[in-house]
Amino acid sequence: MKVFPLFLSMFNTKNLIVNESEVPSYWVFQHYLQLSVKLTGQDVKIKSVFNLNDKIPSMSIYVDKSIMQYKFKDFSTGYGGNKIDLMKHMFGLQYPHAVEKLITDYNNYTRNETIEALILKAESKWVVDLIEIRSWTTEDKLFWLSFRIGSEMLSEYNVKPLAWYDMIKQDDEQINKLKIEGPMIYGYFTTDGDLYKIYQPTRKNHKFLKIKSHLQGIDQLKYNQPYLLICSSLKDGMSIKGFGYNLEIIAPDSENTIIKPYIIESFKEKYKNIATLFDNDAAGIKAAQRYEEIYGIKSVLLTLSKDFSDSIKEFGFEIVHATIKPLLKQILNS
Repeated sequence: MKVFPLFLSMFNTKNLIVNESEVPSYWVFQHYLQLSVKLTGQDVKIKSVFNLNDKIPSMSIYVDKSIMQYKFKDFSTGYGGNKIDLMKHMFGLQYPHAVEKLITDYNNYTRNETIEALILKAESKWVVDLIEIRSWTTEDKLFWLSFRIGSEMLSEYNVKPLAWYDMIKQDDEQINKLKIEGPMIYGYFTTDGDLYKIYQPTRKNHKFLKIKSHLQGIDQLKYNQPYLLICSSLKDGMSIKGFGYNLEIIAPDSENTIIKPYIIESFKEKYKNIATLFDNDAAGIKAAQRYEEIYGIKSVLLTLSKDFSDSIKEFGFEIVHATIKPLLKQILNS
């Protein structure tokens, strides 16, 4: 007499999945983030689910074109990755338990709901096409000098004023064009003349437009000072460089971008000490902690304003100098 497991008679296991690769990435992000739109290949930005104080949407859900799977990047906290990484961070789970929960939840969902099979088509994106460099104006001068950044510093770091820039996006066989112009638009260039970032300080959203990855300030390093300061932005770096301290500066694309180990090791051979100077907010503090955990690099935290350059604008050189100098001395000489 043959004995059959009881669960086989209770429900049909034919459609149950047993591998996380069978769970569509678009379903994962739609379901757990409770998105109001169906993901078919487009990018979506929402407020961070990890930072309840996020006022401006800083969490991006996008398609990784190399594998045609949805991923995420939360610029508020630095979290990012694939569907399993989302589960790990949302529910505080290790990888095996995150996979187990994902499979269980998906099987439970599909018992009552039908999942539409989709072939993702990555959405076309706007890219910068043409630019026009203009002359400096009095308005530019007043803006940059409020952060103690003069024309020589801007020239050294290849920051140039732009009259306008064109953006294009190709959908199927149609090319769409968009011209952006205004009085305060600045281009960040490499020493070879390649544009890698556009800065628009008067805009509430999209102040920075990344063209391509670049470790800001690396072209200007002379390795003739004992200390290196990793700053949250090039503007902060130029501001503190103008104080005349015996240090050099670099700035990654963002605080969430961790400089690669081989670069850090190279810097450690060339400098007596290295420190970070990031923003006085949750993202900046978290980034500083990551550099200390990964590389043993300690941080300098200035609490006057959100970032260093704003501190100069709001409190003036004397107060910032009196505050930051002993902090730098304590960390860099430790």
